[in-house]
Amino acid sequence: MVNVKIYTTPACVYCKMAKEFFAKNSVAYEEKNVAQDAGARDEMIQKSGQLGVPVIDVDGKIIVGFDQPELKEALHL
Repeated sequence: MVNVKIYTTPACVYCKMAKEFFAKNSVAYEEKNVAQDAGARDEMIQKSGQLGVPVIDVDGKIIVGFDQPELKEALHL
């Protein structure tokens, strides 16, 4: 089983799309709201070098934005 973590903000449309993609493909994930959690925000910036969301961590592979082909490949879908 893969370990998936997604860094989001409540207003992010692409975050919602990524979570819908996970739901449709039965992918379990942990969500970190970087708007409310400064520790999660720092973690996301350290992993990605980015301030933009979503940042998705699939077993240590960092995907910035909702990149469906890259997500499918990382998740072996």
